Amino acid sequence: MTELPTSTDRKLGLVIDLDTCVGCHACVVSCKGWNTENYGAPLSDQDAYGAAPQGTFLNRVHTYEVQPPEGAAQTVHFPKSCLHCDDAPCVTVCPTGASYKRSEDGIVLVNENDCIGCGLCAWACPYGARELDQAAGVMKKCTLCVDRIYNENLPEEDRVPACVRTCPAGARHFGDFADPESNVSQLSRERGGMDLMPELGTNPVNKYLPPRPKQTEEIDILAPFLTPVAEEPKGFLKWLDKALGGD
Repeated sequence: MTELPTSTDRKLGLVIDLDTCVGCHACVVSCKGWNTENYGAPLSDQDAYGAAPQGTFLNRVHTYEVQPPEGAAQTVHFPKSCLHCDDAPCVTVCPTGASYKRSEDGIVLVNENDCIGCGLCAWACPYGARELDQAAGVMKKCTLCVDRIYNENLPEEDRVPACVRTCPAGARHFGDFADPESNVSQLSRERGGMDLMPELGTNPVNKYLPPRPKQTEEIDILAPFLTPVAEEPKGFLKWLDKALGGD
């Protein structure tokens, strides 16, 4: 079995804003593309264009209709991937040591050369964040794009996970939670960042920002554009009004 580090130098992870996510799946597509083309064995698909397509994805987006105790019902788009837990059960259950958590940055990874595809880590993960690639026969999971974030050949703005870089709504944020002044630490403090299922004791690094309550009254979004800009027409509009009015 694999042991977890007692502490890590950094705690790299994501803050995901459920109030901002629009459910466009751009993060899913970019994650699939980047990891298929660059990291480890490709993320395979089975019967991709058939009647029962299946495939390996490291990031998925679920959509729910929720009814808060107060306020209007609203749609929430919920992205889900590995949370890089401090007390990751997927690591301690691995019989070969293929699953491990790095002491330098807290990222949970899989050594594909040691993975035997037994599926114990997927069984142990309470978030369903691991998938067995049917073609490669090894377990796959989010790596926080470890091959991007440390790649000095990339422009600095690209040294973030592919999902963060591609999100059109700015709903995904990447940083170091060990630094109280980092962008993710500040966002989590200011917006009440939440752990996913904290009762399980896995201490996930990634945080979710709760959606803001929606207003119950109906709002006419066109109203500001329909307000007259002047009480009396002037210039050409005054002449046209007069001509059409026959005065």
